Amino acid sequence: MKLAIGNDHAGVAYKNSIVQYLKEKGHQVVNFGSDTPDSVDYPDFVHPVAEAVEAKEVDFGIIICGSGNGANITANKHQEVRSALCWIKVIAHFARAHNNANVLSIPARYTAKEQAVELVDEFINTPFEGGRHQRRVAKIACK
Repeated sequence: MKLAIGNDHAGVAYKNSIVQYLKEKGHQVVNFGSDTPDSVDYPDFVHPVAEAVEAKEVDFGIIICGSGNGANITANKHQEVRSALCWIKVIAHFARAHNNANVLSIPARYTAKEQAVELVDEFINTPFEGGRHQRRVAKIACK
């Protein structure tokens, strides 16, 4: 699987843990994130992730900022992106199973690093259920 990851200064350590985990599992990771704790603007790192997802250059995107909200809002400006803000595994599960989310937004200041890795694992390994959920997902984009 190929994944894109982007983060601001709040998510550097989280990104590093997630990238290490994904590579150990044999996944490819494209890093669009900041590698420094110096203050940066999250949209600069989220838009490239969302663009890679839209272009189908990657299977999923992972974005990380302090609350997860700013990154999530930014990613969802892209028509082909369904970004979900997740802080516990069950939310990550249903974001994929029912909403066919293709970007996971993680709130670095409100999750532990180990928890963030678990969120990623749940998200990328949960299939979309389709069926009645597909009808709903088809109504999300404003085209």
